[in-house]
Formats: sequence, structure tokens, C-alpha cells
Amino acid sequence: MTLIKSISGIRGTIGGQTGENLTPIDVVKFAAAFGTWATQHHSSKTIIIGRDARPSGPMVSQLIASTLSGLGIHVIDLGLSTTPTVEMAVPKEKACGGIIITASHNPVEWNALKLLNSEGEFVSANDGAKILELAESESFEFAKVNKLGKIETNDSYLDFHIQKILKLPLVDIAAIKARNFKIVVDGVNSSGGFAVPQLLKALGVNNIIELYCKPNGNFPHNPEPLPENLTSISSEVEKNHYDLGIVVDPDVDRLAFVNEDGSMFGEEYTLVAISDYVLSKTPGNTVSNLSSTRALRDVTEKHEGSYAASAVGEVNVVTKMKETNAIIGGEGNGGVIYPELHYGRDALVGIALFLTHLAKSNKSCAQLRASYPSYYISKNKIELRPSINVSDVLTEIEKKYKSQPINTIDGVKIEFDKQWVHLRKSNTEPIIRIYAEADSETTAANLANKIIHDIHEITQN
Repeated sequence: MTLIKSISGIRGTIGGQTGENLTPIDVVKFAAAFGTWATQHHSSKTIIIGRDARPSGPMVSQLIASTLSGLGIHVIDLGLSTTPTVEMAVPKEKACGGIIITASHNPVEWNALKLLNSEGEFVSANDGAKILELAESESFEFAKVNKLGKIETNDSYLDFHIQKILKLPLVDIAAIKARNFKIVVDGVNSSGGFAVPQLLKALGVNNIIELYCKPNGNFPHNPEPLPENLTSISSEVEKNHYDLGIVVDPDVDRLAFVNEDGSMFGEEYTLVAISDYVLSKTPGNTVSNLSSTRALRDVTEKHEGSYAASAVGEVNVVTKMKETNAIIGGEGNGGVIYPELHYGRDALVGIALFLTHLAKSNKSCAQLRASYPSYYISKNKIELRPSINVSDVLTEIEKKYKSQPINTIDGVKIEFDKQWVHLRKSNTEPIIRIYAEADSETTAANLANKIIHDIHEITQN
């Protein structure tokens, strides 16, 4: 069992020993540290919380709410919600921060506290480090009985979120209605099970098949929206001739589509397709992380915009988007960030923009996917002896390929014309993750294997 503390929050498996798993004591200590930090850096004494549907959610949520109340903080509990909905509620309520209780795509035994600043965005690395320090030192002071914070519930924010999406200039409800889409939704029995159908109905989609849409937290398959986990929806779409399938992860910040023939549109291409539509209407710049497909760069340059790459991690993507005035960005895991709405990965706004694009294109889902450059990513890792300095290995790789374009903001990324390889070290183990992309699976695999061979040569010297 595991407890992982990082600058972005705390996550772990439920049960077990304190300090080794996500136990009630760990939850209380970390919630107290965040509440202390948030109120020290903002005049507001309000914090927003919300959770996905996993079974441990109510327990963890109650612990957090009571702890924050004990600090004298006003808690607004959105209950079952989505990560982007909580992100939008924070600035609307002028809160000093937010906590999303979700382990995202992790299995059901996991849960986590994801931390938001007063803008409704994930806390920075520096702020995350300060919160960790507060938790370790237990430097927090609880309120006296007459100063305890109020806990209130508010289940109206999904409606607020959806109404904001409907009002976006690039969301065309009439075009979506006119296509009369037949759509299957896989909500992995979590928050997407009610959020996605509610959005679709608001967009004028009347023929919706709900697959795993009971928010009881009993995940029917591995909740990460990867092809190997989506066999049920793939079969349903193909067998019954639906126009497409929509898949989200438990907290609704990752988005994947299934083509009408049951094939995968591809998580990497969620952002590509949506960006193509956005850029065709509002030219500008884009950002994705270093491990995401080159197809976004191709699409951006087609529309005469500039593409920039960030370090891996949503907070890094958002920072780079602000630096470059990007009008859309995200990550290749199906995470779409559309600043016109808010700076956070949001599957709901992604669905609305994608359906508008698909409706206006007069193409099928598979035809739309075929209109984009095809790249393939090979994902690998290599474990090294604990005695080996991983940073030194990456430095040697950088030297070996110094004649190629290299980016070192997050590990080492080497470009070979339209192919690339990205090497990142694990923060906790002597592991190097190796992602390679090319225009065929074989070429991508060969490129990755070439770098793996180089690493073996370096470590044997």
C-alpha cells in the first residue's frame, strides 16, 4: 500500500498504517496544512470542496470539511462533482482555495486531495512545497469554539458550469442538434455518469445510451481511458451503429472518443481535433507538454499560430499558456484546457467544442480522425541500478545527440525531423521513462529501442 506526498497534493491507498497509507490522520493533517496556507495567503476564509464517486469519498470529504471548520474556515461542499466544476466554483465564490477529493484515473482503492489556489488553478511547485512543510511541522492553530467555520452544501455548480459552456461563442447548439447524434457515454460509474449526460441534453443530444453511468464508485473497468480498458463501449458503438462514444475518467478532466466503427479516436488526438476547430475560428497559439503528440504543432502551424511545449504536469502547461497567450492547450492524455472558460483540464467543455466541430465538419468521427497527421507514441521505461546517477545518464544522452534540437526543461527531449524521443527520470525510483513518437508504430519502437541501447552502453562504462 502507498502514500505519496507531492507538491500537487497527497494521494494514497485507503486503510493501513498512518504515514504509509491515506488514513484519516493523514487526511486531517494535510487538510489542516492546506487550510492554514490558504488563509495565510488570501483575505477570504472560504474553501470549496468536491469529490468523485469512489467509495472512500464521503469519509475523506467529511474529514476535510470538519478539519477546515476547526480552523475557522467556511466550507462550501459541492458533494459529488467534477474537478473542472470545483475549479470554476473557487473564483466564483471568491474563495481562498479548493480541494478536489479524487485519485483521478487511479483504481478504486486510491483517493487523493488535489489542491487549488484562489484562482481555481493547481497550486505552484513553491506553494506545494510550503504546504508539505506545514504538514510535516504541524504548524497550524485551530479555532476556538465560537470561531468554528460553517459547513454548507451547494449542488448548483454543475448547472453553473454547463450554462457557462453553452454561452461560449464557439459552442454551436443548433449545429449539434441538427446532426441528431446518437452517442454512448461511459461514465465509469463516477461523476461523469451524471455530468456528461446532463451536458449532452443541454446541447440538444436526445439519443444517449448511458453505459456505467451510476455514480456509485464501483468502477467496471480500469478507470484510465486507454484503449485496452474501453472494450465494452467500443463494442456497443460498433454493434448498434452509434455516431460516437464518449469516455471520461472518474473526475471528468480527461476525455476520449470512440469512432462509429468502434476504433479509438485516440486520447492524444482529443486536444488536436478541438484545437483545430478553435484555431480555425480564433487564430492564436497552443501549448502541450513535451510528451504529447507533434500533431498539435502541425495543426497549429497550419493555422499560422505558434506552438510551445511545457514540462509535464497541468500546472506547467497552464504557466506556459499564460506566458505565450495560448488560446488552447492541454495534455496528450485527453486533457483540454480552454482559457475562454477557465485554466483547467475540462472534459465537459472539450465535449461541447468537439461535437460542434464534428457537426460542422459533416464528417463521421472516423473521417475526422483520418484528416489529421498520424503519429504513434511508444511508451517505455528502463530500470537502473540504484547506484547509477540518472541525471548523469541523461546528461550523457544530451551530449551524444547535441547536434539535434534538444529541450531540457523536463528531462531530455530530442527531435529528429518529425520524430522525437523524450526521456524523464522518476522522482522516486531509479527509472527513466522513454517516450518516442514517429509516423509508424515500428519506427517509434525502433527509436525508443535505440535510445534504450544507448543508455545501456552508458551505464556499462
